[in-house]
Amino acid sequence: MPPTTQTIGYFVPEFPGQTHNFFWREIGALREVGVEVMLLSTRRPPKAIESPTWAAQASSLTTYLFPQPIITVLADATWAAARPAAAWRLLQAIVRAQVQGTRARLQLAGLAMMGVRMARHLQAHSVQHVHVHSCANSAHVAMFAHLVSGLSYSLTLHNQLVDHGPNQAEKWRHARFGIVISDWVENDLRERLGVLLPPLLQAPMGVDTDKFKRSKPYGMAGPNQPLRLFSCARLNPVKGHLDLLAALSLLRGRGHEARLTIAGEDDQGGTGYRKVVESQIRELGLEGSVTLLGAVSEDMVIEHLQQADVFVLASLAEPLGVALMEAMAMELPVIATRAGGVPEMIRDGVDGVLVPPATPQLLADAIERLARDPAHARSLGSAARRRIEERFSHRRSATAIASGVSDLPAASAGKFAAAARH
Repeated sequence: MPPTTQTIGYFVPEFPGQTHNFFWREIGALREVGVEVMLLSTRRPPKAIESPTWAAQASSLTTYLFPQPIITVLADATWAAARPAAAWRLLQAIVRAQVQGTRARLQLAGLAMMGVRMARHLQAHSVQHVHVHSCANSAHVAMFAHLVSGLSYSLTLHNQLVDHGPNQAEKWRHARFGIVISDWVENDLRERLGVLLPPLLQAPMGVDTDKFKRSKPYGMAGPNQPLRLFSCARLNPVKGHLDLLAALSLLRGRGHEARLTIAGEDDQGGTGYRKVVESQIRELGLEGSVTLLGAVSEDMVIEHLQQADVFVLASLAEPLGVALMEAMAMELPVIATRAGGVPEMIRDGVDGVLVPPATPQLLADAIERLARDPAHARSLGSAARRRIEERFSHRRSATAIASGVSDLPAASAGKFAAAARH
């Protein structure tokens, strides 16, 4: 491992959550290139959607900005008030923000205080930059930290801008640089903000192919065995779970003994969209054919990928898809929708199969064709592995962040770095 040359803040909202395995991989890759990270988050996620493999270690290394004891809030307010010019910049930013209503501006005031907390914490550790894996309210927090202290920040945009709330021009105008994960995301960003943007780098989220690899050769289920379908995505309408269930129902109606396992939980920890999915399972009579795993560890995802015959993701919109990358790295034939940035990764008929979004019948047809042609399924899986190895390593995004902060002065990682490596 190269010696650490600098330390940056690394800010992910509600960390560590069920979809945050990539961030943990990226943190490790950053250390490989000599960038130490000081973890920050808004608040802890619900226990039901934590990533169970490494959540305890990550939580112990993370500074949470909310909630804080009243004595800390008062100290933050006093610190900001002692810097009248900086406090005035915060107030101006809240007043001119492109948001509607008093409630929204009061929320910004709360985020501004979180920005003060961030600035004080990082300043105390001589950290001069923070990278933010969100362009929603966490980007506001970093922006306010910048306005009050001069802390520089950068942003990774993981989806179209419309999904990340208002006031985007201000969030991006102050950023040092930005990272986008696909052409689809970058084109949308440039169309909406244009000349207001800082320098942009493109780096997809990626996979550790040393970990995501098969321990035994791929083999399709035999003619007298049920077809094993696997999907991995949080339970949310945009992931197309209802279309996938409809496709499964069609397959079973055609006489195929197919079974589906879904890894992922809703954002409420099982009390939200999961209920809709469970209701649809009952309505279609699929109780014995569908298993909902909830939020599971990365090791369990790998185990299910190892056992599955086909990976299916029926998203209505998908900026790129780390779950697809993981399945492809495991040499599974993948079927996905031609949504968002997915066609930038999966070439239809070459290293996967693409169908239009919201077409359960075409989804069922694609699954049926692969089930009838194991040799083609195996060929797609082999090509998929090569595609990921060539283009979608998790180290690409770490390298992009490191290049963006390369001219920052070096800073000692101190005790945090030693603790983070154990």
